[in-house]
Amino acid sequence: MPHSKRPAATRKRDAAQPTADSRIACDIFCAVIDNFGDIGVCWRLARQLVHEHGWEVRLFVDDLHAFQRLCPAIDLERATQSVEDVVVEHWHEPEHAGETLQIADVVIEAFACELPSAYLAAMAQRERTPVWLNLEYLSAEDWVADFHLRPSPHPRYPLLKHFFFPGLGPGTGGVLKERELDAARAAFERSADARAAWWQSATGGPPPGPDATVISLFAYENPAVDALLEQWQDSPTPIVLLVPQGRISGALARYFGVQSFDAHACAERGSLRAHGLAFTEQRGYDALLWASDLNFVRGEDSFVRAQWAARPFVWQIYPQADDAHLPKLDAALEHYARTLAEAPRNALARFWHAWNGNGDHAATAGSNSAASLSHETSAPMPPPVPDWRDFAQHLPAFKTRAQAWAGELAQAGDLGGNLAEFAKTQLK
Repeated sequence: MPHSKRPAATRKRDAAQPTADSRIACDIFCAVIDNFGDIGVCWRLARQLVHEHGWEVRLFVDDLHAFQRLCPAIDLERATQSVEDVVVEHWHEPEHAGETLQIADVVIEAFACELPSAYLAAMAQRERTPVWLNLEYLSAEDWVADFHLRPSPHPRYPLLKHFFFPGLGPGTGGVLKERELDAARAAFERSADARAAWWQSATGGPPPGPDATVISLFAYENPAVDALLEQWQDSPTPIVLLVPQGRISGALARYFGVQSFDAHACAERGSLRAHGLAFTEQRGYDALLWASDLNFVRGEDSFVRAQWAARPFVWQIYPQADDAHLPKLDAALEHYARTLAEAPRNALARFWHAWNGNGDHAATAGSNSAASLSHETSAPMPPPVPDWRDFAQHLPAFKTRAQAWAGELAQAGDLGGNLAEFAKTQLK
C-alpha cells in the first residue's frame, strides 16, 4: 500500500527483506541547491518508481516553493502530502526525517545531499540494512562508467553506499525516460489537432507556416543572447521564438524595449517574432520541445528531455568555477556529434561553446589571431558571438543526428529501470 493509505506508525518497513508480494519501500532525499534541476530529476524518478515499478516512494524535499513550480499540486502549507501516489515530506530542518524513523528498503541520497544523522543511525540499526544509493549528477565523461555502482563503506556505521552515475553511454546508469514517452511524442507529431491546440493554448494563435523555424529558448542569463536575437531579426526566413518565463526573460524585455517579457508577451522585430510562455509544469515542457525545430536547454533535466525529443538542441551547461564545466560540455559533444561529418560537427561545437561563453574555443576553431591579439594586449575579450548562419546551414544534418541519437541513448537503458534492477539484486 502507498504511504498515504497506511499510517506511518503502522508501516512495516523494517522487515528482514521484502517478500515476493510486498512493495519495495524507497525514500529519496533531495536538497534544492539551485534552479529546478535537483527536484526535477527526483520528482521524475519518484513517479517512475511508483507507476512503472510498483515501489512505495517517499520524497523528502527542502524547498516546496521550487517544487510547486514543477508540480502545481504541491501544497506549501503541508508538511506531509500525497501527490500522484508519492508521499512528499517537507524536509524543513536538517534533522527532519519524517514524523517517524521508518527506514526504507532503498534509500536514495540525491546529488550528495547529507542524510539526517538520526535517519542514518536508524539505517544502521535496521535488521537488514537498506540499499543506499548516492544518485550523482549527469556527466558524459569517460570516467563515469568506471565509478558507476562503486561501493563506499561508511566510516562509522556498518553501511555500504553505492554511487549511481547517470550517463550517456553503456556501463552507466543511463538517463530518465518514462515508458510511454516515445508514444506520446509520436502521437503529438501525428496529430495536427493536438499541435494546433498546443499553439493556441501557449501563444493564443495558430502554428506558424512551414517556412518558419520554431526555436524554444530555455536558458540562464547569457551575455550572448542580444547578438543572437539580432541575427534572428535579420534572418532571411521567419524565426518564431518561444521563451518560457524564467531567468532569460529580462533580456528579451530589454531587447524589445518592453517592461517585461513573461507569459502571453509577444513582440516582433524584422524576421523575428517572439512569444513569452507561462512557466509550465514538468509534463508540459515536453510538448514545447516537440513543437519546436530547435531547442535551447539548460542544466540537466531539460538537457535530457531535449535528447528524447529527437530534435536539434543547444545545451547551456551549468557554469562552474575555473571553467570546470567545459570538459563536461566537450564530453557530451563527443558522444552526440561523433557520427556527424566534419563541417556540421565543428559548427555544432563552435556554437555550443560560444553559447557557453567560451570564446577561446571559437577563436581556436576558426582563427587564432583574435586570441593572440588579446593575450598580447591583455585587453578583455568581448563575449563570444554564436554564429547563427554557420549553425543554421547544418540544421538538416542536426535533425537527422538528433533522431538517430535518441535511439542510441536508449541502448543504455533508462535510469529508473536500471536503478530498480540494481536495487533488487542487492535486496535478494
